[in-house]
Amino acid sequence: MGKIKVHEFTTIDGVIGAPMWTMDYEFTPALGESIGRFMKSCTSILLGRTTFEEFAPAWSGRTVDDDPGAPFFNDTQKYVVSATLEDAESVWQHSQVLGAYDADAIREFKESQDGDIYISGSGTLVRALLADGLVDELHLLVYPVALGTGPRLFPEDGPGTTLTLLGSEAIDNGVAHLTYGPAAA
Repeated sequence: MGKIKVHEFTTIDGVIGAPMWTMDYEFTPALGESIGRFMKSCTSILLGRTTFEEFAPAWSGRTVDDDPGAPFFNDTQKYVVSATLEDAESVWQHSQVLGAYDADAIREFKESQDGDIYISGSGTLVRALLADGLVDELHLLVYPVALGTGPRLFPEDGPGTTLTLLGSEAIDNGVAHLTYGPAAA
């Protein structure tokens, strides 16, 4: 059974949408290594439709010469949670639609995976997975900037969520990598 490992770029005030604000902070080798450590056990990618549609054109044309992460994104099997997308394979190779969000279907999907499952972005999907207790590791890469407005992983009107800190790491570019898991019983 695979673990679901979520990766979110976030501001200090919790904004996760369109992380262009990350560009003000160099993507250092230390940041890449930090992300790489939790991605190395992942053998599949799970995405929401919107993130899939943003990632496909951004990653599908990249090679390892452009970005060392390109082979992972392009060669790994991708699964898309969507009630509206019908054909993911024609959009991005190694992609398949799972259908609309269904917690039981995601549990079955987790059980069917030999390796871990990587999620990046996909805020709507991640919020649903958190609410249903399906996230095993939440990797927040917290940038030292506050935007004041924007979509948040934990919206103001959302349910309360309690997590357990599994690890923390200061990255050389000012980013904090915080790793959380389900709340301890």
